[in-house]
Amino acid sequence: MTAWPLVQLGDICIPANRYTTPTPGEAYRQLGVRLWGEGAYEREQIDGADTKYANFNRIEADDLVVNKIWARNGAVAVATQGQAGTYVSTEFPTFVLDQDRIDPRWMRLITKWRGFWSACDEKAQGTSGKNRIKPGQFLSIEIPLPPLREQQAIAARLEGLAEKTRQVETHLDAVERDAEHLLALRFRDVIADAPLRPMVEVAPAVRRPVEIDISTRYREVGARSFGKGMFTKPDFDGAEATWQKPVWIKAGDLVLSNIKAWEGAIAIAGNEHEDCIASHRYITCVPEPTTATAGFLAYYLLSDEGLEKVGSASPGTADRNRTLSLTNLGKIKVPMPPVATQEAFDRLKTEIAALKAKHTAIREANAALLSATLERVLA
Repeated sequence: MTAWPLVQLGDICIPANRYTTPTPGEAYRQLGVRLWGEGAYEREQIDGADTKYANFNRIEADDLVVNKIWARNGAVAVATQGQAGTYVSTEFPTFVLDQDRIDPRWMRLITKWRGFWSACDEKAQGTSGKNRIKPGQFLSIEIPLPPLREQQAIAARLEGLAEKTRQVETHLDAVERDAEHLLALRFRDVIADAPLRPMVEVAPAVRRPVEIDISTRYREVGARSFGKGMFTKPDFDGAEATWQKPVWIKAGDLVLSNIKAWEGAIAIAGNEHEDCIASHRYITCVPEPTTATAGFLAYYLLSDEGLEKVGSASPGTADRNRTLSLTNLGKIKVPMPPVATQEAFDRLKTEIAALKAKHTAIREANAALLSATLERVLA
């Protein structure tokens, strides 16, 4: 990086004082600011009668907007053209950039820079525990400021790089949608004429009670909602256990939360979950190997049709009271094509999962590339 001069923000921007008193019956578009330099976003509208603030500040394009509380976590943004006409409360100090000295695109890059986040965090340190940054503290932060034309040239190059990565991600998204569509079509075909059999016959529930030993360390697992898979909690000593009747988990188990299965808390235990434990709230089903596979069953139960059956088997009106009993689970009828057909479907599903994993790695590399390039420019 060229040894660019450091300039205080207070030298290149001034407060944007476009205050208005909220009027009851009038709708106001609200603006929020994401963490870690991810920009501003438009929130839901609010009626002037529903705010506790005496004043709103109107936002214009290229305003620099700061979230007092979360500036320490990079919640600073430059408003876009489409966000002009939104409003913020007094918790969001707003400034007008001197565009004869700083290009708004350069300031956007600054908001994505770790060095800037660190400066905001340092200025926000306080004794109240809330660590709000005061406008004066924010304006004392120094940023590198090359000549205007150099700012514009660097911003254009980095925007070009960002656009290329967006194009790559758009392509990856399209490929994944096509793959999921192919999987859904394949599943539709294999269950079209398959007989329906109750869960109790093809994958009965198996409970493996755990006798907690206070001298033993355990690892607890659970199933995320919406088909997001298993999660693992940190190890803990048996003496710290606060719940009763936990169960052992084995690799290959079909694991269901008896209180959240209706919203997709259904997953397959992997090798990494072998010999972990789960609370008594979890049901473990073991597919009959000559009849069913866990992967096929999980895909069906997480489908719209499967979740409807699971929901019907989980009576109750409130979230915490919608409990899936072993009896009701056992009665759910699932399509059972030949096990060889299920295994072929599982292989296709595994291939698509591997494809998604590769795509995730590409996305992470893209994000790292942008971050590293910005650090090289600004560090």
